[in-house]
Amino acid sequence: MRGWRNAVQETAASKPLFLTIYATVILGTVVSSFYVFSAIYSPTASPTRSISSSWLLAPPLSQNGVSLSSNISQPSQHRSNKLRPIWEAPSRTSKMPRLKSFRLTKELVAQRAKDNVIIVTFGNFAFMDFILTWVKHLTDLGVSNLLVGAMDTKLLNALYWKGIPVFDMGSHISTDDVGWGSPIFHKMGRQKVLLINAILPFGFELLMCDTDMVWLKNPLPYLARYPDADILTSSDQVVPTVVDDRLADWKQVGAAYNIGIFHWRPTPPAKKLAKEWIDMLLADDRIWDQNGFNELVRRQTGPAFDDESGIFYSYDGNLKLGILPESIFCSGHTYFVQALHQQFRLQPYALHTTFQYAGTEGKRHRLREAMVFFDPPEYYDAPGGFLSFRPSISKSLLLDGEHNLESHFSLINYQMRQIRSALALASVLNRTLVMPPLWCRLDRLWFPHPGALLGSMTRQPFLCPLDHVFEYALVQVNVMLRDLPAEEFGPAINIREYSFLNNPFLPQRVRESWLDVQLCQEGTEDCHASSNTSRPGLLRFPKRSSEETLKKVFSSFKDVKVIQFSSMQDAFLGFTDKTREEKFRKRVKQYVGIWCCVENHIPGHIYYDMYWDEKPGWKPVPPKTPEDDHPPF
Repeated sequence: MRGWRNAVQETAASKPLFLTIYATVILGTVVSSFYVFSAIYSPTASPTRSISSSWLLAPPLSQNGVSLSSNISQPSQHRSNKLRPIWEAPSRTSKMPRLKSFRLTKELVAQRAKDNVIIVTFGNFAFMDFILTWVKHLTDLGVSNLLVGAMDTKLLNALYWKGIPVFDMGSHISTDDVGWGSPIFHKMGRQKVLLINAILPFGFELLMCDTDMVWLKNPLPYLARYPDADILTSSDQVVPTVVDDRLADWKQVGAAYNIGIFHWRPTPPAKKLAKEWIDMLLADDRIWDQNGFNELVRRQTGPAFDDESGIFYSYDGNLKLGILPESIFCSGHTYFVQALHQQFRLQPYALHTTFQYAGTEGKRHRLREAMVFFDPPEYYDAPGGFLSFRPSISKSLLLDGEHNLESHFSLINYQMRQIRSALALASVLNRTLVMPPLWCRLDRLWFPHPGALLGSMTRQPFLCPLDHVFEYALVQVNVMLRDLPAEEFGPAINIREYSFLNNPFLPQRVRESWLDVQLCQEGTEDCHASSNTSRPGLLRFPKRSSEETLKKVFSSFKDVKVIQFSSMQDAFLGFTDKTREEKFRKRVKQYVGIWCCVENHIPGHIYYDMYWDEKPGWKPVPPKTPEDDHPPF
């Protein structure tokens, strides 16, 4: 039996008689498999992920002993008796249906569609936690007309047993994270276009989404406001074109149309575009799917479809296109850097983790910073407990003078020195460090810029994502969140996002198990290295205490979940074991990345230096020669 990709090629030829025969043949093969698209999977945990994999593959998700699925809003729409609600587990004695039962068919889409609309994402097993987050946000919003395409059988099995409506894409893609820009990444992009070509002939409206985005508000009523549009797409626009929830002003959108979120109607112009798009990509494997889409639809832009809607003609002059507003269908820049929705007092519909660094781990961390990523219960109750501190930054560092390289690096370096001490203290006490909020004066981008994009609403200073600074520049991987060999770099230091202690998923037992540590000058009243406290939950502790003293005193508080220091200034005297200190230094030097980019200079990037304060006269300047262009390891 041919797979769905072969079906795409055949249906794309638009032979009506063949389509009729094809639909008739496949109808009988899928009737008995309507029930297979909701359940929960529980094989052994994958050794490749130490935190999340056991949760991803476990029986019903739980939080504080309560099934997480019970907290998931169940859609109010009527369901067939044969169709289980999403997240509902099948009988544990049931068997996994045969692989061919998971083929993409018109009948399968019809099962899940509501008001003729289907919402689809796809991925491989490496993005399982993103997919579960994506599904949970939709079901919490009361939306269940969704399907997930599995690019490998490991993901298909896992989603089936999790109760997620899933179909087999027959892609046989690696189960690992393929990395942005890699050949497999581009192959995955082509799967999206094949998928669009497969679903549009079924006659359903298609809301296609990347897995690295989340829905914060039900988008379907918004999309329904524009019934005349053949396609509604998001964009990489960072300069706002509207200040309300209307479609973006297409005449002002100069950035790329982003295909991570876009809605297709099964109209002749849309089908024509989809067919030409896939033909273009299959003819030249060097073309990135998004670039191909932009090249086609920008063949013609305008005129406007009418005076009010914001829809305009594009592509061949017949396709009606609308650009979703950048402030509420947010990119990683308009959400995390500009916070346009907050400035315009709007409620965002979507968040897409674009404009970010540190690869897939950077995407996870950003969604965690926004408290919209769903982690397993153990993420919120790490062994050894947590360490945090209240950063203190002067007004002059934040606001005085111009926002330039010198003032930006002065602000970052001041924070970096405190974070370095906190990392050392977390290592000594074997606790997970809750990172503080990080303030920046200058934006970070891939190209030269004056510090903040002209026309954008980037406030200076702004609360910047952690990956703007703490990211390993050479391999674009956040090494703070992956293992480095302990024999060379010392013990791993785990971190959590700055918003972690405010996350509603934080267990009550962690919230209530708390010790505040006030640093004081040794010799003053009630300031001594002892576990005796002046009152429950408060400890006055001398500045510049030794490693041995820290270990001795805080071992008395090993059952305390959160230890929070009032400051990190002079909190730690330093390592007594010089070998361990060298390993620590080697580890944390790799935590920071680059700032980019200086205008009119090649190269324009400047390396952050964890130990900048040990280099007299250190200045934020780009490398002068190719030999100087390396991290300060």
